Amino acid sequence: MKVGIVGGGMMGVSLGYFLSQQGAEVEIFEAASHLGGLADSVVLSDGTSVDRFYHTILSSDSHLRELCAELGIADKLRFRETRMGFFYRGQIHSMNNIVEFLRFPPLNWIDRFRLGLTVLYAQLVRDWHRLEGVSVEEWLLRLSGRRTFENIWRPMLKAKFDGGFERTPATYIWSRLVRMKSTRSGASQKEEAGHVIGGYATLIDAMVDRINAAGGSIHLCSPVQEILIEQGRARGLRSSHDEHVFDAVVAALQAPVFRRMIPCAGEDYRDAIDSTEYLGVICPLMVLDRPLTGFWTLNITDDQIPFTGVIETTTYIDPGFVGGHHLIYLPKYTAPGSAWQQMSDEQITKTWLQNLQAMFPGFDQEWIHDFTVHRERHVEPLHWLNSSSLIPEFITPVDNLYLATTAQIYPALTNGESVTRHARQLAEIILRGRPGAANLSPDVVVSESVVDTARI
Repeated sequence: MKVGIVGGGMMGVSLGYFLSQQGAEVEIFEAASHLGGLADSVVLSDGTSVDRFYHTILSSDSHLRELCAELGIADKLRFRETRMGFFYRGQIHSMNNIVEFLRFPPLNWIDRFRLGLTVLYAQLVRDWHRLEGVSVEEWLLRLSGRRTFENIWRPMLKAKFDGGFERTPATYIWSRLVRMKSTRSGASQKEEAGHVIGGYATLIDAMVDRINAAGGSIHLCSPVQEILIEQGRARGLRSSHDEHVFDAVVAALQAPVFRRMIPCAGEDYRDAIDSTEYLGVICPLMVLDRPLTGFWTLNITDDQIPFTGVIETTTYIDPGFVGGHHLIYLPKYTAPGSAWQQMSDEQITKTWLQNLQAMFPGFDQEWIHDFTVHRERHVEPLHWLNSSSLIPEFITPVDNLYLATTAQIYPALTNGESVTRHARQLAEIILRGRPGAANLSPDVVVSESVVDTARI
């Protein structure tokens, strides 16, 4: 079976790997000069390669850890206990044990009790469909109370959704509460975060090696102009260089990009695909010669600070693995059409550094080794109230054409765990040839901690 895959991000490469290991002949077409997409790497001024965006493997990411073992790179996994904090009214507050929780200034003892109850209640919810019609604000107000919502939840939600979260269902927070609990174990309830030495590039390279060994091929700098459809059937694709014929074609792309490649598909289907919206991100990477916060994630509850949080990945990555540097990611999530995406890198740099100076009066810009602004417009699919029926399916109305997109991962957000698991599921559907298969019921592969709404 010859399968053409459009898109060489984590989804496309994972899918190519799973297909190739079961006998399919795979070709991956990627427009960029390198693979990875959101999981790609950048090279610092001194030649050190690091992840362009921040990625974390949690101790409960069983599928990703098993995949690393399968690829022979489990020895490159490293985990370390992490700490989390809040920036509240100009002060940093640690929030990592029961004593710190009980002393947390924004909340009184009733608020703390209700916040803890919210976390526990979420563990009892088994059918997430019941939460789809309940707004995240309504759900959190009912469980946590007004004061907790106004001081903690509202500013974090505003930061995550670039202001507007009114149509966001309670599944958004529920999935993170479950995820937070799943990665904490033992009496101490400590959270561990991990990484692959060399970043996600190590994982992608290992999968590419297996694809090549199985007779597959990777085409870089090969943007696909069109997926060729004749009489309701996909017969191949046209790249910038040539036409290629396949038994099946998979678009491992974000929905708006996929739509442009299927001009011969039905108009109704193309319009349905085009309805998917995404959060974008502006995420400067600041490289320092010393630690900044000591926290993996510093959540910001101050509306005046433009970025969502301060993510210091070298609290769990040994700086020795990244050239001795300390890596700080400063993400700002952006709504569709956000004016932030129109700002130049120079404007972003100036604004971000001014706000860092306000947050950390002792911060000295002489500590900075590199400061680079990275951005993407289609990062996280937006799911609104009662919208799960609108999620695009794996199997398209066009025979032999499949769609693998992060918009299908719900109620979880996307990370390495959910993307690779998703790709494995689709590979099984393609190889089993189940034309009548419906959209898979998603595993509750919920990603990210509620106290870390900044993570990608």
